[in-house]
Amino acid sequence: MPADAFARIGPQVVDAWRARAAASSPSHLRRFGPEVRHVLLAALVFRREREITDTLVELLNSTVHRINARAEKKVLEHFVAEFTQVRGKSGLLGKIAAASLGRPEGSVRDVVYPAAGGERTLRDLVAELKATNAEFARSKREVFKSSYSNHYRRGLMDLLGVLEFRSSNDRHKPVIDALKLIERHRDSSTSYLPLGETVPLEGVVRKDWMEFTLHTPDKGPRRVIRTVYEACVFQALRERLRCKEIWVVGADHWRNPDEDLPDDFETRRAEYYDKLGKPRDARVFTAELKAEMRAELSALDTALPTLPWVSIGARRNGGAIKFTEPEPQPEAKNLRKLKKAITRKHGTVPLIDVLKEAALRTPMLKALVPLGTREAVDEAKLLERLLLIAYAYGTNSGIRAVAAGGHGHTEEEIRYTARRYLTAPGLKGAQVAVANATFAARSETIWGRGTTTVASDSTHFKAWDRNIFTQWHSRYGGRGILVYWHVEKGSMAIHSRHLTCTASEVAAAIEGMMRHATAMKAEGNYVDSHGQSEIGFGLTRLLGYDLLPRIKQINTAKLYRPGREDEDTYERLTDALTRPIRWDVIENNYDQLIKYATAIRVGTASTEAILRRFTRTASHPVYQAMLEVGRAQKTIFVSRYLRDRDLQREIQEGLNVVEGWNGANDVLFFGKSGELASNRRDQQELSILALHLLQAALVYVNTLMIQDMLAEPEWADVLTDTDRRALTPLFWTHIQPYGEVRLNMSSRLQLSTPAGAEPEPPAA
Repeated sequence: MPADAFARIGPQVVDAWRARAAASSPSHLRRFGPEVRHVLLAALVFRREREITDTLVELLNSTVHRINARAEKKVLEHFVAEFTQVRGKSGLLGKIAAASLGRPEGSVRDVVYPAAGGERTLRDLVAELKATNAEFARSKREVFKSSYSNHYRRGLMDLLGVLEFRSSNDRHKPVIDALKLIERHRDSSTSYLPLGETVPLEGVVRKDWMEFTLHTPDKGPRRVIRTVYEACVFQALRERLRCKEIWVVGADHWRNPDEDLPDDFETRRAEYYDKLGKPRDARVFTAELKAEMRAELSALDTALPTLPWVSIGARRNGGAIKFTEPEPQPEAKNLRKLKKAITRKHGTVPLIDVLKEAALRTPMLKALVPLGTREAVDEAKLLERLLLIAYAYGTNSGIRAVAAGGHGHTEEEIRYTARRYLTAPGLKGAQVAVANATFAARSETIWGRGTTTVASDSTHFKAWDRNIFTQWHSRYGGRGILVYWHVEKGSMAIHSRHLTCTASEVAAAIEGMMRHATAMKAEGNYVDSHGQSEIGFGLTRLLGYDLLPRIKQINTAKLYRPGREDEDTYERLTDALTRPIRWDVIENNYDQLIKYATAIRVGTASTEAILRRFTRTASHPVYQAMLEVGRAQKTIFVSRYLRDRDLQREIQEGLNVVEGWNGANDVLFFGKSGELASNRRDQQELSILALHLLQAALVYVNTLMIQDMLAEPEWADVLTDTDRRALTPLFWTHIQPYGEVRLNMSSRLQLSTPAGAEPEPPAA
């Protein structure tokens, strides 16, 4: 397919054509006219080719990383096995010296070994002296080269043969030339590269590998060891791919980074600045940021003597800040009674009935539109099938298990409807409909005024070991995928995203704030330590919302000075302060900062694609500017966080809400022991989105149940302030998640109608 085949057509339109072609069998495609059939198949091939290219690039990166990680592990195990610390080395040296001087004519075995305490002691001493950083790095390089040559080389060379690498910066031309060089000699069996070749070394081979790569014989010119050089090239390629300094022709996520930026920025610059709410003069922006830094640092410096939970002194254990977490809040004692009362009133409610009630009271199923242009299924039957499909995917029980229930729909009928109706955009639209209905139904007297802050965190879903598309996660200790949730205070998730185990949680947090599409106006984001970074602080400042993390190692946090003139201003904070912010770097790159923030806001590129350019190995000029903005914003946040006990509790409570949402995953996603069986990423994504929809429906129905119960006279004055603080609609003690699926559209839960909403009549 030509690269510009769909250049003037929106990506959402192309994706819709691709989905329609993918859902149609070959016999159905033949019924279309040639002009329709060819467009649909072209869209399918075009998008699939880009997906495969992206996957191959990810495979190359992960393979090089795997070689390095396994080499480090192997060498570490070897060093640990050999290493035994020898005590009293100086005294041992004295004994050996004295014995040697006393019997200079004796052999080492007769004189030195007894003085040292035996041959084993000397072996341990040699192993200890070898266990230095230089020796460790040398051994690691040897294992890396051995693994590459004996096992991984063939696969990496095959990837090199099908991927075409480019760079827009001449600085990285040596890596491109090196790739062409090793491709020319991929079938060579010689130990060295030919003498006539120009071998790029600068910018390709790291200094610590240079001695290992070059061989200088006693006679003749210096030679380059072929396999070692190839290993160096692949490491250099991975580093530059990860920050998109080198890109891949025909890829989507790994495409030319210039395509990520809005091409109309020059003509619509004023509009884009206004949309972000940023001044057009860089000096005005830096002046505002500098004034805010000074205000927060001054407030912390003034309040520090009165804050018993924080102190700043000489650096200890890597940090100057000593911080005590807030004490636990008192337990809510009446919520258990409330849940029991709801169970007595409504009984044990099957999960399918909760989903059905949400579907009849909200327009959620209207978002599940067919991929084709015509549909002959009766509306009532279609409603039932869509409920069964959402339940099958959301519980992970599968269509075959659900089809065995009492509802009158066969497995083939349900699968056909799933192929036609179940799409990621459709499920996201259904989630938005339920979330908006929940926001509209809430009683302010019970839940308080609407919040503008959400909490976000990831959770791990296991996948079968034979699933080749899943990855091992070091933190969770198993194969699977990550799902990143954005959950507001009332336990309603406004966004969810399927991630690989190596994906950036910072990017996922920003993406959810920008793309949630609900009626909620999100202005703040609580995140855990993995969801924040200095780059994350910089981007969120430009995008106009607050990043509010719980920083686990806050004792090591650095506070930056607003300027050189503030050298002696904050006396109580001196031990935690570091250098001033480089405002000139921000001002020189301010326009580019706005351009990248605009790319994220308007969606010309994903946040993850933008963040790839801003990694520690990147040489991009905007990277340093973004870091400086992030350091200034992080200083503002840390200063405020340390002195504000209410903010500390607020962040902790928000993250506890996400943990509660993750707890519901284990209950509702019960099928196949909660493990994903499919190796197709689109099917994995559909399962997670359907789970999101199930939990959103549960929160919606529970919200109505709680409001009905608290409206009864006997509950008028029962709940205390502590109870209301801990009140959540995400509970499942009255829910039956599994069992035979019985779908009866004529039975309804007795719930009052929310203000401003009318329930839809049950289907005939």
